[in-house]
Amino acid sequence: MSTSDTEPLHRTLTLRRTDSIPTSSRVRHVDQLSEEALTRFLEGLESGSIAVLEDEELADGDVIIHTDYFCVRYD
Repeated sequence: MSTSDTEPLHRTLTLRRTDSIPTSSRVRHVDQLSEEALTRFLEGLESGSIAVLEDEELADGDVIIHTDYFCVRYD
């Protein structure tokens, strides 16, 4: 069994301001996030990007409404 089969995959979460929302994006208000997801979101805003486990709550392509619209991206 390889290491990648047993260890969770960490990816880089990046939040980018956006002026447009693709029709395929899930849009959520920041107050709809769980405490854990909110913490990851705020850390991402502060640092520009963070290493996290990708999850369903902050999924790739989501748009989170805070002081602006922020698009969630995983690299």
